[in-house]
Amino acid sequence: MAQPSRHRAPDPLVPKVARLARAGEPTLLKLVRNRRQVLMGAGAVVVATGAVGSAAMVMGGGDGIAAALGDSATSTRSPRDAGAFADRDASYTQSLGDSINLGAAGLDDTFSAAAAAAAKAKPTSPNLLSRDPILHMLRRATFGPTRALVDAATKTGIDEWLERQLNPGKIDDPVSAKALSAFPTVSMSTAQIRRTVKEGDFQAQFELGQATIARQFWSERQLFEVMVDFWANHLNVTNPFDGGWDVRTSYDNDVIRKHALGKFVDMLKASARHPAMLRYLDNADSDRRSVNENYGRELLELHTVGIDGGYNEKDVRNSAYILTGRTVTNEGEFRYDSGRHWVDPVKVLGFKDKNASRSKGLAVGEKYLSYLATHPATAKNIARKLAVRFVCDSPPNGLVQRLADTYLENGTAIAPVLRVLFRSREFWISTGLKTRRPLENFVATARAIGIAPGSDTRSGIEGLYYMTQRFGNAPLAWVPPNGYPDVAAAWRSAHATLALWNAHRSLIEGWERGLSYPKAEGLVGKRPATTGPYLDSLAARLVFQKVAAPHRKALLSFLSAKDGTAVRNASLGGKIESLAPLLLDSIYHALR
Repeated sequence: MAQPSRHRAPDPLVPKVARLARAGEPTLLKLVRNRRQVLMGAGAVVVATGAVGSAAMVMGGGDGIAAALGDSATSTRSPRDAGAFADRDASYTQSLGDSINLGAAGLDDTFSAAAAAAAKAKPTSPNLLSRDPILHMLRRATFGPTRALVDAATKTGIDEWLERQLNPGKIDDPVSAKALSAFPTVSMSTAQIRRTVKEGDFQAQFELGQATIARQFWSERQLFEVMVDFWANHLNVTNPFDGGWDVRTSYDNDVIRKHALGKFVDMLKASARHPAMLRYLDNADSDRRSVNENYGRELLELHTVGIDGGYNEKDVRNSAYILTGRTVTNEGEFRYDSGRHWVDPVKVLGFKDKNASRSKGLAVGEKYLSYLATHPATAKNIARKLAVRFVCDSPPNGLVQRLADTYLENGTAIAPVLRVLFRSREFWISTGLKTRRPLENFVATARAIGIAPGSDTRSGIEGLYYMTQRFGNAPLAWVPPNGYPDVAAAWRSAHATLALWNAHRSLIEGWERGLSYPKAEGLVGKRPATTGPYLDSLAARLVFQKVAAPHRKALLSFLSAKDGTAVRNASLGGKIESLAPLLLDSIYHALR
């Protein structure tokens, strides 16, 4: 995988992070000692948190490919042979057939019918999460359940709730809209940002990253935000980067958000004309006299047919030829410069064109993009990634093929693919087979607690944004072109696990001023008279289910209490601010 040459951002506001660490961290040794004792008793294995080491693995992945290139203009070796996808699911580089059996398979007429059929089946990989279909749906189709959302979805039912989410334009979103007013550049065009922000300043990009957290926290259009995150990783342009100061916000608005539930072919074409993508993958500097292969390669390897899509290095070279001429003006706008376009016949996979005219080079590129977007390998690549996001890390091939067929039958439209996914029994039987990435865990925590905008939402979200950097999963910030990985094996790190645990405590205790935090002792509404029921009520509030008997016993031991011990005050003798994070540190919250 090619590495762009110009997208290393400076470490943002290190003094701010250092101040947070000094002011907010609990005593680390005490934290580790207490949590290790309880979590070991609760069976909370360290599941997939933190990206420390993952970035190095992905960044190093390009070396094998580079070594295998040889003469890139003539080599016919497949890039797949270079491997180096250890942080991705196995189906990237091998056919799994139908060997994976989740316990239920097939397609039903409605979402609720598929859920009901799966509920009668026995999962092949049982786990501790409740199989309640409402909870399962909200864990996967949102950034985390809230008490109000569980009640609303239960009232409307699965079918109505999902259909409403698939039509986000009809959903009022007042809380998110109000919160976004704290980040004025997120609604600006490139021209407006250039008039507002000093050239080269990262202000707009930081506001975009912070506003992304706010949207994930508070938007009513949760499935839309999940899909925005999905496509932002699929067509990754890191944020911030030095070429994005004026254009990265527009990329989010005009490429990802505009087409997140539309047609992939439209999104792909929009990305191929967008200055952020052209700068990030160096196509803005590509010229017929000096062709840069970065974008031509990633268009094949990541954006469309995938590393096992059957292309070779000669195809990569021709892909780069086709894209020459697509550049960026000094004002940060797209321009096709015919003088830069390489002419002569081109062939990539089954696409051929005489490519005889520089003036018609942009049209050749558009035909090429349409060909790639509708290629069966692209359909399978996108279908597999959707199945990885919504079902499990190595999804059954039967499901992937069903989604791929739907993608092609509907002209690359995404909403029909999601409808088939949610009508698939494989989705509903997969409870607990996905691990929340650190950012998802963090956002789900805030949503479960009920954190709301406050007196200084901008400052509060800014502090939380820098916190996400500490566990390696700040929104939109993955530097390599392949986007944040979405499999558990990529997120193992003791350092980042501790950072995430501390983040749970910070949210419970409200370390970042400016937001509205419920008091820990108020998380349980009407206070039960004894400790056991109090613990059950707190678990229902934070992880939406009871914990297993051995884990309940371990938590009672942590409280130095028994089931019938009287609750004398809402803070459990000052232990509530430790008990609540322990539930959030557990496997019940780590899985989705």
